[in-house]
Amino acid sequence: MELFETPKAKPVVRPTAPLAERLRPTRLDDFVGQDHLLGPGKPLRVLMESDRVPSLIFWGPPGSGKTTLARIIAGQAQADFFQLSAVTAGVKDVRDILQRAEENQKRLNRRNILFIDEIHRFNKAQQDALLHSVEDGLVTLIGATTENPSFEVIPPLLSRCNVYVLNPLSASELNRLIDHALSADAVLSGKLAEIRDRDVLLHLSGGDARMLFNGLETAVQLAHQGPDHRVVVARKEIEEAFQRRSPRYDKKGEEHYSVISAFIKSLRGSDPDAAVYWLARMLEGGEDPKFIARRMIILASEDIGNADPYALTLAMSGFNAVDSIGMPEARIVLAQVTTYLASCPKSNASYEAISEALQDVHRHPDYPVPLHLRNAPTRLMEDLGYARDYRYSHDYEGNFVEQEYLPGELKNRVYYRPTDNGAEKKIRERLLSWWKSRKR
Repeated sequence: MELFETPKAKPVVRPTAPLAERLRPTRLDDFVGQDHLLGPGKPLRVLMESDRVPSLIFWGPPGSGKTTLARIIAGQAQADFFQLSAVTAGVKDVRDILQRAEENQKRLNRRNILFIDEIHRFNKAQQDALLHSVEDGLVTLIGATTENPSFEVIPPLLSRCNVYVLNPLSASELNRLIDHALSADAVLSGKLAEIRDRDVLLHLSGGDARMLFNGLETAVQLAHQGPDHRVVVARKEIEEAFQRRSPRYDKKGEEHYSVISAFIKSLRGSDPDAAVYWLARMLEGGEDPKFIARRMIILASEDIGNADPYALTLAMSGFNAVDSIGMPEARIVLAQVTTYLASCPKSNASYEAISEALQDVHRHPDYPVPLHLRNAPTRLMEDLGYARDYRYSHDYEGNFVEQEYLPGELKNRVYYRPTDNGAEKKIRERLLSWWKSRKR
C-alpha cells in the first residue's frame, strides 16, 4: 500500500476498479448519508467549513463512509494524507510516517492527516506511539473502527479525539446511490440498466454502500440484455450476485409486525425453540438488534415479572451488550436472553397490578393522603395531626405491622396478586402471612 498520498488532485481511477472505488466522492456535497454529522449546521460540517477539524474517530459499520470522509476532509483542508491499515502496519510503520510528516511540516509547512483504518486492531504500543504527535498537532489523526472505541482505543488517545458515530445508510440514501451509479458511472450508464427488485438489493446490502455497489455491478453483469438493448436486473440476478436469498421480511410492513408478534408470543408461551427461530428470521431480515432487545426488556417485566426477578436484569444486560458489540456477535447475546426468558416461569401479576391501579386513578378523584402517612416537618403540621398514629414497621416483630396505606375510600383494595409460579410463590406466601385481612 502507498503510505503517502496528496489528495489535492482527484486521483485517477482505472475503469477496471470496483464500482465503489469508481464512484467514491471527493467533495463533501457529493457524499451521501450521515446527515446528523454533515447536514447544515451539524458538527462535522461546521468543523470542516471552518477548517478546524480535530483528531477524530469514526465508529460505524462497514460501508458507512469512514474512509471516504477521511479523504474528503484531507482534500478540503489541503492536507497531506497518510494512510495505514491496522491489520498490516506495525509500530515501525507508524514511526516512519510520523518522521515523514515532521519533515513535510518543517519543509513545506503543510498539515498532515493520518488515517488509520480498523484502528481497534492496533495494540497498546502502536497506539502509544501516536500520542505525542497527536497531542502536539504534528498529525491530525482520523481513526476508523467498527468496534466500540471505548473498549478498543486506549483512554489517553481516546481523550484526544472526537468520536463520531456513523450509521448504516437508509433505504432512501441507498436508492440515491443506485440512481447515481446507473447514470454517472461510465460502465453502467452504457448498459441502460433497469433495477426491478430494488427492495431485495437494498435488503441484501444491509446499509453498506460498498456491498450495495458490489452487488449492483455483479447483478448487472449477470443480467441479459433485452431486444431493446436494455439490461433488466430482477430478483434472480441480485440473489445470485450476493449468493444468498433475501428473506420475506419487510422491516416496515406487515411481515415485520407478524414476525415480532410470533417472537413475543413464543417467549410468553415458554417455547425457546420457536422463539429462537423467529429471532433468526428477524436477524436475517435485517431487523435492528436493539429493537429486539428492547422488546425483551418489556417482556421480562410484563410476562415474567417477579416469577423470576433476574429476567429483567438479564434482559437489561443483554441490551447493553448488544449496544456495545453490535452484529454479528450480538446474535449470540440475543439468543442467550431469548432462550432464558422463554424458559422462565411466567407471571403478569405486576402488569395487572399497575393496570388496575391506573384504572382507579382515572376513575376516582385524587383521594387525600391519610394523615398518618403524611410527613410533618413543622409544628403546625404536627398540630394538624400529620404523621400521628403512624406505626414504624421496624419497631415490630418481623419488621411488619398491619396498618392502612391506601386512601380510606380504597381500603383493603388489592392490586398485586402474586402467582404460584417460580419466585413469586414465596412472595405470595409472605404477603399472605402478613396481610391476613386481604385476599390475594
